[in-house]
Amino acid sequence: MELEDIRREYTKGGLRRKDLLSDPIDQFNFWLQQAIDAKLTDPTAMTVATVDETGQPYQRIVLLKHCDQDGFVFYTNLGSRKAQHIEHNAKVSLHFPWHSLERQVNVIGVAEKLSAMENMKYFTSRPKESQIAALASKQSSRISARGVLEGKFLELKQKFANGEIPVPSFWGGYRIRPTSIEFWQGGENRLHDRFLYSQEANQWDIDRLAP
Repeated sequence: MELEDIRREYTKGGLRRKDLLSDPIDQFNFWLQQAIDAKLTDPTAMTVATVDETGQPYQRIVLLKHCDQDGFVFYTNLGSRKAQHIEHNAKVSLHFPWHSLERQVNVIGVAEKLSAMENMKYFTSRPKESQIAALASKQSSRISARGVLEGKFLELKQKFANGEIPVPSFWGGYRIRPTSIEFWQGGENRLHDRFLYSQEANQWDIDRLAP
């Protein structure tokens, strides 16, 4: 089969203006809960897009860890490539692909670092193996072999076998404060439904976009 022959119809019923909540964060959390209830694989997985100093965009998938009226939160190594990009250009795009629900959410916003208290609260809630992995890995750096990483992990696991693991100074979170959020619902005959929430003067305007 040729790639151009791969297609399917979208039949979930579409999305209407009357169905939308007035606040996009409330609407997002409503859709997220439906994705969780539908038992989607990794419903909190999102693509984070950043841009380097030359204008080259990069994307990677991370997990959303919190969402409220202040924005969307994820955690990473603060020396990673994405963190270096954000240091240079804090404008970030997020994308949530909920394929089986025929839905997508796109977020455009500005990244800001979380406080040390917020970082510590989340870090200490993680499984111990995840804490050790964060300490062992210098994210995005080149390594000669996987064995180097595994060796460091085992060394730290033994070191902290009976003690608390300190929050690494190079690890933390970002909050993406949204300036616009788009909700996409698949529609029959490729007449998809798209609604864009844009922030104007501390309120959200809603526009329907052509598919």
